[in-house]
Amino acid sequence: MKITFIAADGTTTEVEAKEGDSVMHTAVQNDVDGIIGECGGSMMCATCHCYVDEAWAAAVGGQEDGESDLLDCAASEVKPTSRLSCQIRLRRELDGLVIHLPESQL
Repeated sequence: MKITFIAADGTTTEVEAKEGDSVMHTAVQNDVDGIIGECGGSMMCATCHCYVDEAWAAAVGGQEDGESDLLDCAASEVKPTSRLSCQIRLRRELDGLVIHLPESQL
């Protein structure tokens, strides 16, 4: 499966992803600039903040419990499609997912 990451400057990076992995893990494993994941995916920071492309928002689903509290601490603007990428688990129907990255994580 594939995920496309779009940086704040418009740079596009397409990577291979494995079903069951998180979007954050996939980004970190593929050296995608813009996703830090300081806490390693334990939902204790907001350094994996991302914006789900609007075309994919319904398929990805809404924020998990506690996600909005951490997003309040995000370095960049929080939007309706904001998610912590550590909380988005990849499944077959998300093949081709498009994720937009914020200007900053820190």
